[in-house]
Amino acid sequence: MVEKTLILLVEDNPAEAMMAKDALEEVGYEVLTAEDGEQGMDHFTSQPIDLVILDVVLPNENGYEIAKKIREIDSDIPIIFLTSKSMKDDQISGFNAGGDDYIAKPFDSELLLLRINALLKRTVKNKEDECLYKIGDFSFDCKNLELKSPQEKRRMTKRESDVLQILCDNMNEIVKREVMLTKIWGENDYFNGRSLDVFITKLRKYLKADERIKIENIHGVGFVLSVNI
Repeated sequence: MVEKTLILLVEDNPAEAMMAKDALEEVGYEVLTAEDGEQGMDHFTSQPIDLVILDVVLPNENGYEIAKKIREIDSDIPIIFLTSKSMKDDQISGFNAGGDDYIAKPFDSELLLLRINALLKRTVKNKEDECLYKIGDFSFDCKNLELKSPQEKRRMTKRESDVLQILCDNMNEIVKREVMLTKIWGENDYFNGRSLDVFITKLRKYLKADERIKIENIHGVGFVLSVNI
């Protein structure tokens, strides 16, 4: 068990939230609870969450709507829907909203833990497999913070690597500034925005040896990494 695995549980029923929280903490997980989507998103954007459990029926916003917001920030984080709805159409709605699994209430704690363990193992494996990128003449190893070309090898800082990785994960697509800031810094504010611009400038410098590589600034929107063929 990874000691610092942090799970976000968004559940408006205090008794059910406490039961799930106790079961998760008993086996070593850390759990943050939220009663609605607004509180849940506050936790998600300010903490390094590893997995999200969402009740579907919540005040103000339902779990599907919250999942879509989370997916705009992090396309990989595991999401489990925990709900009393068990009809096929409801399950399809959950998967369409970006959910990875769907557990009907009343749930069995042992089953919930097995589902969580399976998703986390898959996520760790995917992160390891997907940490090598080809960018024109460059190869980028985000796990070891290395950017290599035929001429040189550079050890990057963790923040440089984080910025380049999110661009690589969305190659040829616009990555919104607010998404980058929230995912990497945990907060979208002026000072973090200035830092992001500095890192983009650094990355352009690192990659300039291959003239086909371009990091384009879409004014007021975000950035696009592309390689002209």
